[in-house]
Amino acid sequence: MVRYHIGAVPQLGRFRNEMDRLLSDFLGRSAGLAEIDETSRGFPAVNIWQQENEVFVEAEVPGLKSEDVEISVVGNALSLKGRRPDVPPEKATFHRRERGVGEFNRVLRLPVEVDSEKVQAKLTDGVLLVTLPKAEAAKPRRIKVAAQ
Repeated sequence: MVRYHIGAVPQLGRFRNEMDRLLSDFLGRSAGLAEIDETSRGFPAVNIWQQENEVFVEAEVPGLKSEDVEISVVGNALSLKGRRPDVPPEKATFHRRERGVGEFNRVLRLPVEVDSEKVQAKLTDGVLLVTLPKAEAAKPRRIKVAAQ
């Protein structure tokens, strides 16, 4: 029996990526937040980390402008939506086309609940940095122990 690793055969990798995208699109339209993405890779590629009072999401969105991206927060879910335009050069013949185009919607589960009123986003050189202050209930709080 011959087994192939998905990445070993380019056609299988592309097929899997396309099936993942189709399934994600289907679930996203019909199930609302059921599409929350915890482990799979998608577009845009993201890093998520936290410090004492904030959670940070950094997303790679090359070629997009701030007006091309929509960000929303519901509870502990962050949604990144946008559109990557498809403007091929006139009379071009593509030999390889790997960069995706069209609409995207990526919903990410955050490690804690955040204060959606204080979320900030900044786009610099194709990298979107979203700063999400933690909700007061999510911040650690020191409890004084009373002596008897």
